[in-house]
This record gives sequence, structure tokens and C-alpha cells, in this order.
Amino acid sequence: MKFTINHCNINVQDIERSIEFYKKAFGLKVAGDRWAKDGSFRIVYMNDDNNFFRIELTWLRDHADRPYDLGENESHICFVADDYDAAHKMHEEMGVICFENHSMGLYFVEDPDGYWLEVVPVRK
Repeated sequence: MKFTINHCNINVQDIERSIEFYKKAFGLKVAGDRWAKDGSFRIVYMNDDNNFFRIELTWLRDHADRPYDLGENESHICFVADDYDAAHKMHEEMGVICFENHSMGLYFVEDPDGYWLEVVPVRK
């Protein structure tokens, strides 16, 4: 199953936990990993199989001990699933679905930091 995303940055509390979540939930792979020289932040780049769509997971030392309000500066993130039913089943089994609206053909997955990610089918 393939997910399509737009480039985006997601600030995370525990970057290792988030890497594992995005690998398992969306099939993304680590494409790069950079630390600031002073250790103040870490950025992990994750891509899809085609190495085309990319997200950046960012850990900020200044926010390591408190939740980060993504709603203030992050755009809405929507994943498009080529096999919507299989994606829904996988996320249901993972226990990460936090809202669904079958009449609109969408549901939301909650990532480890509580950020809601929309999942929709490929629209034809």
C-alpha cells in the first residue's frame, strides 16, 4: 500500500518513537539524519518508496520536556492511500484511529505526540 504526502515538518517529543511510528503506519523510510553541532535539535528525513514525497521529523531540545503545540505553526497533513480499505484495517489493528467519517471517506490517525493525520483514498 502506498501513501502520498506533501512535504511537511512535524515537531516531535521522542524522535525514535516517532520514526518507528511513521515506518509502521505509513511505510516511510529514513533517508537522512542530522544533528545540530550543539545538540539543540535533530532532523530526520523520511521518504516514501519512490524517494519523492518527504517529511521531516524535528526534535528540539527546548521542547523536550513539554508538549509542542503543532497547531500553531503546522499545516494540515493528509495522507492519500492507494488501498484505503487495507490502510484502514492496518491502522485499526494498530489502534491509532482517533476519528472516522465513513460518509466522507476519511479517517484520522493519531501519531505518538497526539497530532492528527488525515487519511483519504485516492480520488478518481
